[in-house]
Amino acid sequence: MYKWFLLLLPLPVFSQQPVYDILIRNGKIIDGTGNSWYYGNVAVKDGNIVKAGREMIDGTASMVIDATGLIVAPGFIDVHTHIEGNESKDPTAANFIYDGVTTVVTGNCGESNTDIGNYLSRIDSLHLSINVATLVGHNDVRKAVMGDANRDALPQELLQMEKIVQQAMKDGAVGLSTGLIYIPGTYSKTPEIIALAKVASKYKGVYATHMRDEGDSVVNAINEAITIGREARIPVEISHFKLSGQQNWGRSKETVQMVKAARENGVEVTIDQYPYTASSTSISTLLPDEVLADGQDSIIARLQNEVIRKEVIAYMLKRLKKRKLKHFSYAVVTSHSADSSFNGKSIEAINLMKGRKHKAKYEAETVMDIMLHGGAGAVFHGMGEEDVQRIMQYPFCMFASDASIRIWGEGMPHPRGYGTNARVLAKYVREEKIISLEEAIRRMTSLPAQKFQLQGRGLIKEGMFADMVVFDENAVQDMATFEKPHAYSKGFKYVVVNGRITVDVGKHTGIRNGSALFGPGRPQ
Repeated sequence: MYKWFLLLLPLPVFSQQPVYDILIRNGKIIDGTGNSWYYGNVAVKDGNIVKAGREMIDGTASMVIDATGLIVAPGFIDVHTHIEGNESKDPTAANFIYDGVTTVVTGNCGESNTDIGNYLSRIDSLHLSINVATLVGHNDVRKAVMGDANRDALPQELLQMEKIVQQAMKDGAVGLSTGLIYIPGTYSKTPEIIALAKVASKYKGVYATHMRDEGDSVVNAINEAITIGREARIPVEISHFKLSGQQNWGRSKETVQMVKAARENGVEVTIDQYPYTASSTSISTLLPDEVLADGQDSIIARLQNEVIRKEVIAYMLKRLKKRKLKHFSYAVVTSHSADSSFNGKSIEAINLMKGRKHKAKYEAETVMDIMLHGGAGAVFHGMGEEDVQRIMQYPFCMFASDASIRIWGEGMPHPRGYGTNARVLAKYVREEKIISLEEAIRRMTSLPAQKFQLQGRGLIKEGMFADMVVFDENAVQDMATFEKPHAYSKGFKYVVVNGRITVDVGKHTGIRNGSALFGPGRPQ
């Protein structure tokens, strides 16, 4: 009788290397924390960073990037934008992508959609190249209930506004914004804003404000923002922090100290800025608030009244004198639909073009004529470089473009829409050495992600979403100027959004892999 034995021998083991979507090798990694760079590698799979560190990462990938000599950083987060209305015009958002921006926060300055759920659904359906989070804007909330009325809200109207803000927060807004120099926000008083901010606070939102004044009365405006933060127990973001008007240059010594003091007293205040000495907004801000109430028909009726016109001229000339200027040369039209030949020209130049006398009185008349024909966007040259640099050195200051998705060749917009981040990296980090590269990256990434609670963003770390930029610190450069604003930034070799290559060797791939981002008030 034979016995058979089955001899079990170990089978040969074939090691299988991991397969990634993207492997970035040999880069100088700046992880977003503010810590020093280090040489390392990053692996991406299914939209996430799965490995990051100094160690060599074994495996293969669909895309291998040799980042030797290049910086690898988290994708930049622009906390102050106005993309509403341009999302479908250019879903590639090329002006942001070429400037290293992978996420924007819109709905600023009190202007937003009021149906946030519908808006974020639309963002997802459009498939932009960038991620989008939004605030809910006080001005549009007020308009939905009261129109442009110049009065206090009635109790039942305030209750209606609170319900709109509450629903917006539940639908995913990251907070409440105000634009207190714009109609109708300028007609609201502090208690109204506190009441709405309390609703946003209940859902762990942020209060972002274009303050009531950024010039002569800036101290009062900052105090109001701090009061709202303290009373509503809500984090405060003061938008495009600056000093407007030559008469206010140097006052950043005072205003930055106010922010520091508020933080020391327990109010969570942060700020953002664009790195330019010119602002950009509606030409209407040159006129008194009371002239702008109740819509365009009412504005036209007032500006056709000779008595009111004289009052407006006196108001404008008084403000011009405060700026220590003789002409409205500092105000340059960016977009006037009624006559595009005005675009790129100062009010002073347009006045002369119209054959009027070279006096400020007639330039004020020209501004009113522009308003009678629908108004215009404008750039205002009125800030001091010393203040820009001092504000930039404050460690809780972020960078923001205050821009829309730019449509190539349309109008003469502020160059900040194309070059904000590249300008910081080129002028203020590399050339002026105002802040370090690691600190600049922190302000562009983890600080805004923390402030606006954009979970999984802002760091190069395992488990985070794979939003990244790879750039040459010696070549990065903003190319847009006030004279030629339509120019993409240079130096960003690769941009990755949610794990997909969106810029490849400096060229937009057409990939649109951005998504809507939701605030903490939305049920999970």
